[in-house]
Amino acid sequence: MQTRELGRSGLKVSAIGLGCMGLSYGYGPATDTQDAVKLIRTAFERGVTFFDTAEAYGPFKNEELLGEALAPVRDEVVIATKFGFLGGDVQRGMDSRPETIRRVADSALNRLKTDRIDLFYQHRVDPKVPIEDVAGTVRDLIQQGKVKHFGLSEAGGQTIRSAHAVQPVAALQSEYSLWWREPEQEILPTIEELGIGFVPFSPLGKGFLTGAINETTTFDSSDFRNVVPRFAPEARKANQALVDRLGEIAARKGATKAQVALAWLLAQRPWIVPIPGTTKLSRLEENIGAADIELTPDDLREIAAALSDIRVQGDRYPAHMQARVGR
Repeated sequence: MQTRELGRSGLKVSAIGLGCMGLSYGYGPATDTQDAVKLIRTAFERGVTFFDTAEAYGPFKNEELLGEALAPVRDEVVIATKFGFLGGDVQRGMDSRPETIRRVADSALNRLKTDRIDLFYQHRVDPKVPIEDVAGTVRDLIQQGKVKHFGLSEAGGQTIRSAHAVQPVAALQSEYSLWWREPEQEILPTIEELGIGFVPFSPLGKGFLTGAINETTTFDSSDFRNVVPRFAPEARKANQALVDRLGEIAARKGATKAQVALAWLLAQRPWIVPIPGTTKLSRLEENIGAADIELTPDDLREIAAALSDIRVQGDRYPAHMQARVGR
């Protein structure tokens, strides 16, 4: 597995990481702990050194899972986790008060069975707490040795600049994929200027870009895609055109749709590190294989041309969640 540096932070990770949320939260019933531990350890054996979690995934269960799975190889991996929701519960709203950040850090260290958090993200921007106070609190945690690097998630350009002026931001984590390219407008130029790495979550469009989901697919009642407008049956039917076009390109490359979608992200900037998640070992192997696929300039032009005339249908979040993003 190739490695990449997240911006100019000095933080080096595998070119493809593992987003661990879906093992415990968000996409239906939690994966059996033994199976989840096996998947995480298999990822490490295959060269993945970058693992992403958060206190809100569960809450807390995902961090505990990573702590168990990665304990034998702790010094060989980079663990990213997040703070920013009241009691770790997304439904209760945001909470990035300094005392909360400090408390979350100590609790996460215990759950992760470690003495430091390699990358500590603010999960979502809290409009009630000045970003300078957030950055200053993480700076203090870095000085204490509890945290190594500071990250933001779904933050807007001015927030990123204000935070970075207080404590250098190592990475921004936001949604970015072939079917959500909004970061190209303001975010990518901003973080390139500042030397900040980019970690796309949902790089496979929450599974849609794999081709495994169509208009007739049904989700578990606890799967959050049930409330996402982009996953309404009529939107899935319309968006199938994008997946079909991606499949044509993948077939010519001797790859899968998912691999081309991930390779496309890797080709955008050398400091981009996608974190696809999965609960299946076969999908894990497929995703890791994307790091070996090189898209030529001609390939990239073909993808751009092929997708330019396809307008993705449906908002990426329901209305009540829109306020959490892009501040």
